[in-house]
Amino acid sequence: MIAQFINSTLRKVPAWPLYVLGAVPPAWLFYSGVTGGLGVDPVKEMEHQMGLWGLWLIIAGLCVTPLRRWGNINLMKFRRPIGILTFFYIAGHLLIWLVLDVQIPSQILADIIKRPYVTIGMGAFVLMIPLVVTSNNWSVRKLGAAKWQKLHKLTYLAAILGGLHFVWLVKGWQIEPMIYTAVIVGLVALRWIPKRKRVAVAA
Repeated sequence: MIAQFINSTLRKVPAWPLYVLGAVPPAWLFYSGVTGGLGVDPVKEMEHQMGLWGLWLIIAGLCVTPLRRWGNINLMKFRRPIGILTFFYIAGHLLIWLVLDVQIPSQILADIIKRPYVTIGMGAFVLMIPLVVTSNNWSVRKLGAAKWQKLHKLTYLAAILGGLHFVWLVKGWQIEPMIYTAVIVGLVALRWIPKRKRVAVAA
């Protein structure tokens, strides 16, 4: 009954407002950085916050299928905007690092090669590019549903790499990034757990 109520309510809610809502946090973050509201190192704070929000969106996107499969809650129409917003948040995280933090091209290249957390993070971002490019109905028709679904399984690898990027980024074994990574791995693993068929019980 609860799932039916949620689904009937969400049918009346369009997906496009997510794009508008998704633009608010980065705008607020930029404003806070410019006006001195992010402390002594606003660039690092913006960089970290955009990456963290990106992880939240990755987890939100990974929750859609398990909620439908085991909770009968259908959020499928929101998965595309969540995925697109995820890409742009991670792209913002990357751009802040490139343009405002490191800035020097030779140092950027050296970091990508020598620092594992940068290498892993860059790999995750590269995997996301074909996903966002094909996040439209034209690509589904052009590729065919089977090939499109196969391509978008890259989401799982990109998500896991994103979690590992966070784990490797922080100094020492901190609990927060490990929790995020464990949640991501758990949500990905749920895809391969077969759903038990309900057995009808005679009255």
